[in-house]
Amino acid sequence: MPRKRTNVSERLGRAEWIEAALGRLAQGGLDEVRVEVLAKELNVTKGSFYWHFRDRSDLLDQLLDSWRDGRLLSLSGQVGDNGEAPDVRLRRILDVYLDRANPRGMAIEMAIRDWARRDLIARKRVREIDAERLRLVTGLFAQLGYETNDASTRALAYYSFIFGQGLLAIPKSSLENGRNRASIAAMLIGK
Repeated sequence: MPRKRTNVSERLGRAEWIEAALGRLAQGGLDEVRVEVLAKELNVTKGSFYWHFRDRSDLLDQLLDSWRDGRLLSLSGQVGDNGEAPDVRLRRILDVYLDRANPRGMAIEMAIRDWARRDLIARKRVREIDAERLRLVTGLFAQLGYETNDASTRALAYYSFIFGQGLLAIPKSSLENGRNRASIAAMLIGK
């Protein structure tokens, strides 16, 4: 049986609890994010949890904030001007999602979206991220010369495809096919 952490150097911080909660969320949804389950997984007592959080609701609020902040950081890295042309950046973002390089991240994204269907605070965080995603990608389409309405419509179609393709039960090989990818990118980006 694993031993309990006892000294100060072994104590967990908020970040470790939140990371474990994100893992449970990815594995089984919101119902899996329970203090007892997390304490057992982290091999600590529930007292450690209450040292860092008032209650489960406090943890869930912090989890949502952590997810939002992580998404914003990721977005700035994906969309940021690193010297690449806007169409190259759009293709790179598309590749990230088509390659499904981060299945855990997609599982967390889907679990948070499921949570947002029933919870006002989660819905608010998801809307913040969606608005920021669309704002940034609309900006890339505007840099390509599209008028404001056209740029925002293309951004909506772009993100609808990115998240929608993850829900389809299609063979991954159809998205790995270079010709299919080029056609999809050309239809979405138009350049």
